[in-house]
Amino acid sequence: MDVKRLLLLIPLAVLAYLLVVQWNQDYGQVAPEPEAPTITAPAPGEAQAPDDDDGLAVPAAPRAEQEMAGEMPAETEQPSGTRDLIAVVTDVLDVRIDPQGGDIVYAALPQHRMALGSDRPYVLLSDNETRSYVARSGLQVDGHGGRIGFTPESTSYRLTDGESRLDVDLHGEVNGVDVVKRFSFERGSYAVEVNYYLANNTEEPVTARFIGQLARDNSSDPSSGVAMGMSSYLGAAYSSPDERYQKVGFDDIQRGRFNNRDVQGGWVAIIQHYFVSAWAPPQNQQNLQYATTDSRNRNVAAFAGPVTTVAAEGEARLGATLYVGPKVQDYLEQVAPHLRLTVDFGWLWFIANPLFWLLDQIHSLIGNWGWSIVLLTVLVKLAMWPLSAKAYKSMARMRKLGPEMQRLKEQYGDDRQKMSQEMMKFYQKEKINPLGGCLPILVQMPVFIALYWMLLESVELRHAPFMFWIQDLSMKDPYFILPILMGASMFVQQLLNPTPPDPMQAKIMKMLPIVFTFFFLWFPAGLVIYWVVNNIISIAQQYVITRRIENDPSVGKGVKAK
Repeated sequence: MDVKRLLLLIPLAVLAYLLVVQWNQDYGQVAPEPEAPTITAPAPGEAQAPDDDDGLAVPAAPRAEQEMAGEMPAETEQPSGTRDLIAVVTDVLDVRIDPQGGDIVYAALPQHRMALGSDRPYVLLSDNETRSYVARSGLQVDGHGGRIGFTPESTSYRLTDGESRLDVDLHGEVNGVDVVKRFSFERGSYAVEVNYYLANNTEEPVTARFIGQLARDNSSDPSSGVAMGMSSYLGAAYSSPDERYQKVGFDDIQRGRFNNRDVQGGWVAIIQHYFVSAWAPPQNQQNLQYATTDSRNRNVAAFAGPVTTVAAEGEARLGATLYVGPKVQDYLEQVAPHLRLTVDFGWLWFIANPLFWLLDQIHSLIGNWGWSIVLLTVLVKLAMWPLSAKAYKSMARMRKLGPEMQRLKEQYGDDRQKMSQEMMKFYQKEKINPLGGCLPILVQMPVFIALYWMLLESVELRHAPFMFWIQDLSMKDPYFILPILMGASMFVQQLLNPTPPDPMQAKIMKMLPIVFTFFFLWFPAGLVIYWVVNNIISIAQQYVITRRIENDPSVGKGVKAK
């Protein structure tokens, strides 16, 4: 009967494997984002359709804040054909700026690809039929009834070889106040300095304030793949001196659950898998942080700087830093304090952060993220070696003394209380901890979860190859070979473990390799590499300890094995 069942299970297992592979081919790939408009340099007559939202607006504030939080008038409608996008290309950014208001309506990242093997750069900001996600900035000037229409010095800018900085100036005028909006790009940097230079040519003082907004619709995250388990966060985030990192979901924005607040410094951001956009105002000024929706029902995370008075014939500069790029901790920390927290490692961050630091140090030496994970696994296993050894000794003793334990069970099987008492005496006599075998797994689980989040959130592993068929450590194994190896290694480990006395528990334990293999099918390949290597080292360690205990004649005589 057992042979017949085995012959039936083998083809069923093969069929299930083939079905999963086919499902992965049909549904496991992320649909590519529709092509963004190709705008190398806008030609005369080509135009961006006018924005139909209600412009930059600061929400109403409590009476004590009314002076700071005044309303910005809605954007004035522009006739079609009058707005040509301004193209700016650096080594790491390819952006388009709308001269009507000076918003960044498109941003691609040439150093990151949309998909593995694709020549298309990853598009973070875009405004098309499938997704609307833009970085807006405005200047609120008293007496002005709309967005500022700027005139650029050129329609195309490029950071050439040998240049370290590129300034893009847009010129405008508001009620006698000359305004220059300057975008400053630096080589190798995803941070853009956005500044307004004001020259008040009137005989009266005027007030002005800088407003920065990130507006995104509710479309899905194009950088997230199909996976089982925990998913990466998509939504807004805020930072203040009182709360370094606060998530504000799009549902909360839609329902108006975010309370406007006046803070010093801070930042606002919209976060997705691997990438982030953020406005970081000067940290020494008071800013109003708020969230709202616009007329297109986009989620808006924003801040408004303090009201600045520009004296008659005086000058002023207002600005902030915009970050549009990957969630690389070193880059983010240079922009604003605590912006690196957008690399969200979850509630086990205190384990994940040291693990990532160690992984990064290893990678700086060997240059391959896959082998870095292997070496990290070895180091983690060495750190846990004494604890694992103690647990494996206890398990080996239980395995060797299994017949004696079975004899006690048969002798006192009808009297459970008496059997429990005798088993406890037996454990004490033979120095056995019945829970010792669970200890390594319990200790490893926090490390495993922290490593999961670390690998899930680390953009450094996106499209990072290992070897052979593993060309992206952040995605699942396309042929599920690693998960199958992981399940096989778990099965081998079970052969070294003592058989549970409870038949039902024994059946459950036999099913664990299959269950774990199923879940690991969709886990990132980097995480499965960690688990496979960890299991192989554990098997070697447990095998040596088990053989030593089995050959120790003192075991079984109430004497602790050496």
